[in-house]
Amino acid sequence: MTIIVGAGISGLLTAYRLHQAGLAYTILEARERLGGRINTISTSDGTPVEMGATWFGNQHQHLIALLDELGLGGFEQYMKGTAFFQPFSTSPAESIQVPSQPPSYRIAGGTSQIIRTLFQKLDHNKILLNQAVKDIRFHENGVRVVAKEVFEADRVVLCLPPKLWAKNISIRPELPRELLQTALQTQTWMEDSIKLALSYAHPFWQEENLSGTLFSNTGPITEFYDHSNQERSQYALCGFVNSSYAQLSDAERRTAVMDQLRSVFGAKAEEFIDFEECVWSRENYTFAASETSHYPHQNNGNPIFRQSLMEGRLLLSGSETASAYPGYMDGAVHSANEAARKIALSVQERS
Repeated sequence: MTIIVGAGISGLLTAYRLHQAGLAYTILEARERLGGRINTISTSDGTPVEMGATWFGNQHQHLIALLDELGLGGFEQYMKGTAFFQPFSTSPAESIQVPSQPPSYRIAGGTSQIIRTLFQKLDHNKILLNQAVKDIRFHENGVRVVAKEVFEADRVVLCLPPKLWAKNISIRPELPRELLQTALQTQTWMEDSIKLALSYAHPFWQEENLSGTLFSNTGPITEFYDHSNQERSQYALCGFVNSSYAQLSDAERRTAVMDQLRSVFGAKAEEFIDFEECVWSRENYTFAASETSHYPHQNNGNPIFRQSLMEGRLLLSGSETASAYPGYMDGAVHSANEAARKIALSVQERS
């Protein structure tokens, strides 16, 4: 039996692959919800908005293959019309045309469609929430995992950002020093991001031949995009706020955001239905403080995460560990497929 720690896309997909192979599993998730850094929420009018993972591209073939397998669709990010760019805080936003570039896509119905679909294919009794793993002990006959309850298994797959398991989980025998040091120096995708979304009754930007796109060197919003649904029957704008604004109160940050949106898009920007945000540095099961600052994707995909550990009874999975597109959803899918493949091969060799 395999214990999978973490019910994000990597953990759920690992479980699904084991389920397909007829192998036993249990998922332990620290949060009260599934999905990890995938978190689609619905506004009061039912508009799905992304507080976490959102976009993918044609290069992300592992994710695209999974979407096809699960019967899920994608649609191109709306970029029609004029965009805005704010180069300096002392000057107004400039109208620009975004240069031609490869398209980005979103998942129809929201990114959490992947999570919901995988969940429906699994044994719900084998997915346990509110089970933050604290201690893992490998012994001659298997492994003991201590969370809110105690579990015994043959092996463990850690589907968490490396910094989280390195800081928060006691593992014995001890892991190699170089591995632990690398894990602590690995940037966690989304850990200091602030996602923001506003829903609207009408796409005022589209009606004014605007794409809804904003790029800013000054903030608080650094990137903003049209976030309407695939059918363009529900309307929203969504993007990122400069991580330094996490130091402000929610009310102060909201005032700064609305001042910026009003200056760029005019008074209609204030006619929103809902204002939603997620400050990921407040998420204990995503964020862990670092002794030194990390650059984006630092140590993501490092080969050290794919070495054999505890005689093959401990596997490291998740977006940051992947050999292909680490730090992205595609990496999470690839690493899950690889972890499940290794487990199935190990079971086959021992049978």
